[in-house]
Amino acid sequence: VVLALGGIALTSRNIKLWIFVALPAIALVTMTERYLLRLWLHRERKEGRCLRPVLAAGSPDTVRDLITRTRKFPHIGWRVEAVCTTDGRGLDGDLVDGVPVVGELEDVAKHVRHDGYRVVAVTPDPHWSPERLRRLAWNLEGSDAEMVVAPVLMEVAGPRLHVDAVLGIPLLRVSMPAFTGGRRAIKGVVDRLGAAALLILFAPLMVLVALLVMLDSRGGAFYRQRRVGKDGREFTILKYRTMVTGADGAARAALADHNEGAGPLFKMRRDPRVTRVGTVLRRYSIDELPQLFNVLTGSMSLVGPRPPLPEESAAYGPDVQRRLLVKPGLTGLWQISGRSDLPWEEAVRLDLRYVEDWSLALDTVILWKTLRAVLYGQGAY
Repeated sequence: VVLALGGIALTSRNIKLWIFVALPAIALVTMTERYLLRLWLHRERKEGRCLRPVLAAGSPDTVRDLITRTRKFPHIGWRVEAVCTTDGRGLDGDLVDGVPVVGELEDVAKHVRHDGYRVVAVTPDPHWSPERLRRLAWNLEGSDAEMVVAPVLMEVAGPRLHVDAVLGIPLLRVSMPAFTGGRRAIKGVVDRLGAAALLILFAPLMVLVALLVMLDSRGGAFYRQRRVGKDGREFTILKYRTMVTGADGAARAALADHNEGAGPLFKMRRDPRVTRVGTVLRRYSIDELPQLFNVLTGSMSLVGPRPPLPEESAAYGPDVQRRLLVKPGLTGLWQISGRSDLPWEEAVRLDLRYVEDWSLALDTVILWKTLRAVLYGQGAY
């Protein structure tokens, strides 16, 4: 803007070159450089390097949850190296999930100054009153550590969470989740346009896959199954057939004792019903491409919770029923977080998080990360 106004004021003839060539080129180079550096940093953190030492302070159960999450997602850059609890004891004597308990909650600032931790992660515990948190923040002043406080009331993040000051009191304001309105309308348009574009792009591949499926084993190219969508409405989902014909009948009943799926899902890592072509299609999620027709017709979205089976949704409790407030998705947080390798509780938590914290930006991030998840094939079987 400054360059444009300056060029108009000075009647410069070279201003267009700067605005339409130089600035976009600089932005492209900078964004590419940042992306490559971020990839390098994430790889280093996965190998256990470039991690910030963390002192976790809270109840043993909540600290253990934090340790589990930081180990599962090392790209965040945290490594919990020490723990402080109310009584200086852990779940396993002097340990919490293998991390040593170095003292009580009153000793946090002392250990930070002595051992040089970069992050103090405060997790829920009855000990933490507003006065004690304020005193801890004061005691950490002058050190290199930052204090991070985990929310206690609910797991809400993203655009719904705001910090306001009312009469000098800091308050977390949680806005209502958006299930209708302008952003949802935009999402619907993007879904249909995106599905149409992808169908055109992948048309040759989809025709080839359909032929390979029919040549590999007896039966049609597509598999149709009833699933539950938004507001509990059932629809027919389309997939490429990856199993032998009749796999849902007696063949499945005979394998009931070998179920490795999470919760009510039936999954096997080496399912004898899966065909040779089906193994490859599942490995790279190619079997799900026909669901683009479901997105195009409006029964599904590009991004959303996993579409459940009718018998699965019938067993949902009131909390899990919230998954049905939005359209199911071709991909989602479950897809980029491990798919079938996830425990049932974690899969539900991710779906509910998406429902609560949905945004167009989150959809964009999930779509981008889906490409990597498909290439690596984690949890695809």
